[in-house]
Amino acid sequence: MTLINQCNYTLWPALSNRTGFVLASGENSSVGVPENWQGRIWARTHCTTDSVTGNFSCATGDCNSGNLTCNKEGSPPETVVEFNLEGVNGFEFYYVSLLQGFNVPVIVDPMSGSGGKCESTGCGVDLNAVCPTELKVTRNEEVVGCENPCDGSDSSCEIFETACPQASINPVRPFNCSNPAYYNIVFCPKSTNASQRVGDSLIAGNGTSKWLSSSGDFAFGFYQLPNKLFLLAIWYNHIQNGSIIWYANGENLAPIGSKLELNASRGLVLRTPEGLELWRSNFTSGPVFTSQMNDDGNFQLLDQNFVSLWESFIHPTDTLVPTQALELGGELFSRQGEFNFSTGRFTLYMQQDGNLVLKLINLLSNYSNAPYFNTGTADANNKTNVGMRFVFDKSGFLYVLKKSGEKFKVSTSNETISSNDVYYKATLNFDGVLTVSYYPKDPNKEQRWVTLKTIPENICLNSTIMDGGGVCGFNSICNLKDDQRPMCNCPERYSLIDSNNMYGGCIPNFEVNCEGGGHMNSQDDYIMEELQNTDWQKSDYKTVSPYTLEECTKSCLQDCLCVLVTFSGSSCRQMKLPLINGISGKEVNVTSIMKLMKNDELLTPLPKQKMNKDHDTLIIVISVLLGFSVFVIFMLVGAMYFCFSYNRKKIKRGRTNDGVVEKNLRNFTFKELVEATRNFSEELGRGSFSIVYKGTIDITSVAVKKLDKLFEDNNKEFQTEVNVIGQTHHRNLVRLLGYCNEGQHRILVYEFMSNGTLASFLFTPLKANWRQRFDIASGIARGLVYLHEECCTQIIHCDIKPQNILLDDQCNARISDFGLAKLLLINQSHTETAIRGTKGRNVEKEIIDEEKGILTDWAYDCYKTRRLDILLENDVEAINNIKSFEKFVMVALWCIHEDPSLRPTMKKVLLMLEGIIDVSKPPNPYLYTSLS
Repeated sequence: MTLINQCNYTLWPALSNRTGFVLASGENSSVGVPENWQGRIWARTHCTTDSVTGNFSCATGDCNSGNLTCNKEGSPPETVVEFNLEGVNGFEFYYVSLLQGFNVPVIVDPMSGSGGKCESTGCGVDLNAVCPTELKVTRNEEVVGCENPCDGSDSSCEIFETACPQASINPVRPFNCSNPAYYNIVFCPKSTNASQRVGDSLIAGNGTSKWLSSSGDFAFGFYQLPNKLFLLAIWYNHIQNGSIIWYANGENLAPIGSKLELNASRGLVLRTPEGLELWRSNFTSGPVFTSQMNDDGNFQLLDQNFVSLWESFIHPTDTLVPTQALELGGELFSRQGEFNFSTGRFTLYMQQDGNLVLKLINLLSNYSNAPYFNTGTADANNKTNVGMRFVFDKSGFLYVLKKSGEKFKVSTSNETISSNDVYYKATLNFDGVLTVSYYPKDPNKEQRWVTLKTIPENICLNSTIMDGGGVCGFNSICNLKDDQRPMCNCPERYSLIDSNNMYGGCIPNFEVNCEGGGHMNSQDDYIMEELQNTDWQKSDYKTVSPYTLEECTKSCLQDCLCVLVTFSGSSCRQMKLPLINGISGKEVNVTSIMKLMKNDELLTPLPKQKMNKDHDTLIIVISVLLGFSVFVIFMLVGAMYFCFSYNRKKIKRGRTNDGVVEKNLRNFTFKELVEATRNFSEELGRGSFSIVYKGTIDITSVAVKKLDKLFEDNNKEFQTEVNVIGQTHHRNLVRLLGYCNEGQHRILVYEFMSNGTLASFLFTPLKANWRQRFDIASGIARGLVYLHEECCTQIIHCDIKPQNILLDDQCNARISDFGLAKLLLINQSHTETAIRGTKGRNVEKEIIDEEKGILTDWAYDCYKTRRLDILLENDVEAINNIKSFEKFVMVALWCIHEDPSLRPTMKKVLLMLEGIIDVSKPPNPYLYTSLS
């Protein structure tokens, strides 16, 4: 065996009844022992030789021989390594004991041998720092050792058992290896240390980029990805691939040379080589004394009493390991791809009501769909019958623990596979499937992850309740593979939106043109092609029966919007774009019939640039700089320019059944609203076409918008607009509760927003803090992304202004006034509409200042000359966040460019605002105009 001194001071190791010697800091020494040796190893500290008597003695671990060598056991306090190499049933035994107290951190690391419990063990923590006063052993006021902690109070004993759970006070089952084995005994272990002190650090890519647990099963540190960047992660150390169980900087990968440091006040801090902070842990109390990589896979930050301040188990990412649990409110998020660790589209959530659910999240809007899996462990009528914790136990068993103590099975345990023989994990994969799997520890068995359980069993079937295209995205078909994971395919004449992402949805290779004069109007240009065992949910806009199959296909040929029909019995369902929740498989007893063009030459390919720009808008810039009054006007210029200059092409709504209003909306009588508003007595605001009043319905405050005579004779348009509003559901949109369509009265009833409009919020003397401004801006952006790209029928608002942004009681931005929206067909890129809203406004006068010229030119000049401070009007919050402010200006300048093809989509705008993608240097937005 080899003894290694990684302490920063000299040690005098000893072997019972054999030898003793000096081991300087950084040195190691090999020692030989008989094959059947039984004894102990320890390190003596602070040893001296009396200059008069020549007597040798040590402050801790002294064997009282008076010499360097030992012929007796050491004296407490001493950290002792016990060995029995005699061999019982072919095994050698060892453990680290605190029965004699503690003086030096030490671990035993078996370098050969196998079987049984042949693992690293010991106490890598310096317990002298937390030793109770009554147990301290000092020399010249320095604490050099600690007596047996369990000779003191119960709380003292608990501190040491928590800090070093594998170092035994009263060993029951030692560690064992098949003999003969070779051992390293490491004093003050560092690189293989389970614990770290404040100031310790890791560097990405320099060979010392991980901290191991005592057993070596788990590693914490820098995990190199195929793109040569690094992920701060925890992983199964003995497994090559697919072993990451936790990660920190998925959104901001670290370049080589990045540094992770353990800081007393901030915990873990990750910085680039240039000092840019990429990530840090957050905790509510401190300071941090040490960190510890535990053998259960949990990484902890601990205070001086070894109380946890922060731990990875409480901040999980996409994976659980045995003994880990999700408490109420706990959540897992999938990643976006196998090597893309940005937050993905799926979440596993332990709801506050006790129900465990799997949900699809629309990333940009953060809107969550109805669960596609749930345990049903919420019970409003029986408080003991509700779930309180989601548990992954040692046997690979997933269950929801109820308050009554009952375990609701989510997966069954595998009694034939011991956790001593395999590694387990439960992962929410990027395709939305929760898998329970294991990996054999025995190298003689096939080294791969084996799936025990998939939840749900068929995500393609379960995803039919999802909005936003489901697991595979719009216009795509979901098939279940043999491993119960989804595979997504595009129908004929459709292509992946992103060729590198099969789950991102498909687009048609042609444009649906229903304006007349195009090939789409000729039935002879089409054929109807069957897709067996294939169905589409939530795509039908018309259901007709009784119909024959021939009548069904003919009706689709005659309808420009129809791209597909399904036929069952005598029921004919017609589908339009976008196609939602396509599913194929033997269990699907439906035949779909797609409308395809006969001649490929008739196809009108969608221009790449046009597809990338079809939802461009400048509206977001209003919110980008919402804290600065002059810039609000500047942003309005962009909105006006967008509506007049970019929107060229008129479209028709292309809807059927306009007279049918959404069933989830309440149809109020005019009398009810008169009573609710006390005869329309409390006015909240007004525009050119409406007045808004405050009202109360069923003790709930509401906003009642009374439309003017413009709508009196337009019943059909009013009902159409109510349909549009009623189909939108998003946290950044004002929710429509009901309507009144009685006689000449056209009234809309909305939820009440207690903090009023953004306009009133902006122009108050008290400035909002930067975080509030950013959150409001992002909220508006998310709402617009939803309107443009995520709701079933695309919507352009085209009258975004501070007066049409409301703030709820938490100051969350909520977009209002959809009554002016024009709707886009799924493949229509432009729309033309007059700017509607306040009448009689002199737009030119509002957007031009005679002294400063056009504000947009002025803003660009300030950006170009790096004098953005001129725009800030002594705004301290903005000045303190000047880099973020500069990014907002850059985004705004891109958005108002006079060339529509250069403007970013709303999705890209949001990604730039949130720092997910970089903002490139913007050109002069009015370059062409300036040249002319």
